[in-house]
Amino acid sequence: MREKAVKSRGGTPPRVLDLARELERAGARTFMVGGWVRDRVAQRVRGESPVSAEGEIDLEVYHLAAPRLAEVLSRFGRVNLVGESFAVYRVSPDSGKGEAAGPPHFDVSLPRKDSKVAPGHRGFAVTGDPDLPLREATRRRDFTVNALLYDPLADELVDLWGGEADLKAGILRAVDPATFVEDSLRVLRAIQLAARLEFEIEPGTVALCREVPLGDLPAERVWGEMEKLLLKAKRPSLGFHWADRLGVVDKIFPELAALKGCPQDPEWHPEGDVWVHTLLSLDKAVHELEGLEKERRLAVMLAVLCHDFGKPSTTAMLDGRLRSYEHEAAGVEPTLAFLDRLNVHTLEGYDLREQVVQLVAHHLTPSHFHKNRDHVGDGAFRRLARKLEPELLYRVSRADCLGRTGEFSTEAQDWFIVKVRSLGVEQRPPSPILMGRHLLEMGLEPGPLIGKVTRAVYEMQLDGRVSTLEEAREQAQRILVDPDSLEAPSG
Repeated sequence: MREKAVKSRGGTPPRVLDLARELERAGARTFMVGGWVRDRVAQRVRGESPVSAEGEIDLEVYHLAAPRLAEVLSRFGRVNLVGESFAVYRVSPDSGKGEAAGPPHFDVSLPRKDSKVAPGHRGFAVTGDPDLPLREATRRRDFTVNALLYDPLADELVDLWGGEADLKAGILRAVDPATFVEDSLRVLRAIQLAARLEFEIEPGTVALCREVPLGDLPAERVWGEMEKLLLKAKRPSLGFHWADRLGVVDKIFPELAALKGCPQDPEWHPEGDVWVHTLLSLDKAVHELEGLEKERRLAVMLAVLCHDFGKPSTTAMLDGRLRSYEHEAAGVEPTLAFLDRLNVHTLEGYDLREQVVQLVAHHLTPSHFHKNRDHVGDGAFRRLARKLEPELLYRVSRADCLGRTGEFSTEAQDWFIVKVRSLGVEQRPPSPILMGRHLLEMGLEPGPLIGKVTRAVYEMQLDGRVSTLEEAREQAQRILVDPDSLEAPSG
């Protein structure tokens, strides 16, 4: 295919233009590559005005050797080499006074060529070559829509593989079938990109994806693509439909595969089986993420994805009705297995794993509390907050309720969150009023009794029987006078 160069539109960050000019003076030609270019061209195809650049920016520099490239980059900020064998530099620009905000960093690389030297996703030898021809450099890209090059100085788009036409048609197409199948991660990239862009996958590329073995993929790479699908797609269900069509669900996600064909009571779930319900719930969950930071958004999305993992093992026909008694508790083990497969633990110090498990184990609690609201005391809400974040549980429960066809009320969830917020336990339980130092001040000697007393008084606090330090000290004194009065939690 002949090189196609067309005028693009603006919106390039000023820092990128400055860097490109400096590199041009050094004899180089700089292209913007990857998702930034794809998304900007997609905006033009849709007739939208370019918006400020968001996300990662990747540059590819031709006709300049690595040492000289690093020297020029150092004039623009802190430079870290992140890909030694093929010269990838991460540039963190210095913030100049009065300078418009730009990307926090951008990655600059030489054109790369790779050769398959061993099986699996990691079995590549990659080297940088500043004089690699454009067609050869772009051949290694996964999809045509990601093989576009944009020259910011000439304001030109270089399209060697028909990527712009595929953007217009809404199609994901492999650049080179021979090299596409060498990297198994591309199958997962196809899934999350098809969902994020809401594109079809071209039939030939579907066939390629189906033949790629996935057993070599490390957990962190699988999780990386899953995270993008859950957080960046407006309709994550599209990605999971593709995952099913491409054989990914059956190959690496047995917990999801078990949901397919698992029946539900049509009165409560007219939409169909547990798989259908889960995907509908995921799309609803996207609308429940407002105001949450990344780790909590992931907790909600993962919990909704896993919330009915217990149904395949508990669903049975009882008295003429399909029932899934105690499927919340039964879902814990497969949820842990699923999170293990993705190597999900903590994120930025947040215990994402434990939060997801507890949300799955209690996803019906808002409905249970509402049904028994005349008998559920404030202490139950405060104790629930010791296990999970009730604000997140509310959002998971809403997505579960709304992930059905037909009209279903969210009265229980709405009542639940009003109660939670009135008690101030949206994210955590109340802090204990009585501390060990208070007991030491009262003359109690250090020892196990301090812990027993503080725990007993805290249980009273959770029930609302203690609300001030004075009341807490009075209850502690009563316990010390009569240690047999230590009470078990009231529940």
